[in-house]
Amino acid sequence: MALVFRSARYAISTCFRIFRSTMEGAGRRSGGMAIVARHAPLIQSPAKEVKSMSTAQGGRPEMTVRTIEPAQHTAAKVAGFIYLLTTFISVFGVFYVRGQLIVSGDAVQTARNIAASERLFRIGTVCDVIGFVGVILVVALYVILKPIDRHVALFAAFCRLGECFVIAVITVNDFAALSLLSGADYLRAFDTQQLQALAYTFLRVHTAGYQIGIVFFGVGSTVFAWLWFKSRYIPRGLAALGIFSSLVMAILMLAFMVFPALATVVTPVYYGPPGFIFEVGLGLWLLVKGIQAPIVE
Repeated sequence: MALVFRSARYAISTCFRIFRSTMEGAGRRSGGMAIVARHAPLIQSPAKEVKSMSTAQGGRPEMTVRTIEPAQHTAAKVAGFIYLLTTFISVFGVFYVRGQLIVSGDAVQTARNIAASERLFRIGTVCDVIGFVGVILVVALYVILKPIDRHVALFAAFCRLGECFVIAVITVNDFAALSLLSGADYLRAFDTQQLQALAYTFLRVHTAGYQIGIVFFGVGSTVFAWLWFKSRYIPRGLAALGIFSSLVMAILMLAFMVFPALATVVTPVYYGPPGFIFEVGLGLWLLVKGIQAPIVE
């Protein structure tokens, strides 16, 4: 109670001094401005006081450090691990497994490859399912970058969640293709070529759905990378690479939807490496070094 009383007395006396000085200087414009300038620090918030003190000497701002919460450090380690896990699993499932088994434009050979290496095809499907742990990555990124801009981070998180949802849904197409190629008795109503064509159609739908997922991924990753760039938690060059690579992927996927033939010319060999370097680099940085408290003016 004594502390409250002293604080109230100090506030009242301060206000009284400001009022008396203002009244004495009424009619004198320059004098009034000097009084306001002299007493302004007494009524400013603590944050503003720090800012005014930092610019007091020579008019040059001092460097201040943005604090990082413990939850952000923990989320950075989690995000780094999941970045590496999901990146390598996706590369294996998409480029190795599907690259080995699916022959573009050839339903017959694709069906033969899957029948001969069904286990490998199922492993590729499981890789897509494991990729759903990307939901944890989204939460971790939101926790890290929410202090930079909560609304923008929320938008990026919704985009990345959309990607996870789409990828999870299109995985059903793999099981549909496997069912059509299983040779079950209920499939005798169809001949072999019809079953192969239907299975290949489901695989094509999977590819189209994957492009939709990459659009969500590209937009969300671009926004998150922009927040990384703004935060200075990681090297800005790495964040800039993330903005570029993610935006290019989103734009290309939309272009492939409008001009399907373009996908045969602009292959992942051209647009994949920058995104791979960004995600692996970011994952290693977060896992090893974590996020650094940035020094800002």
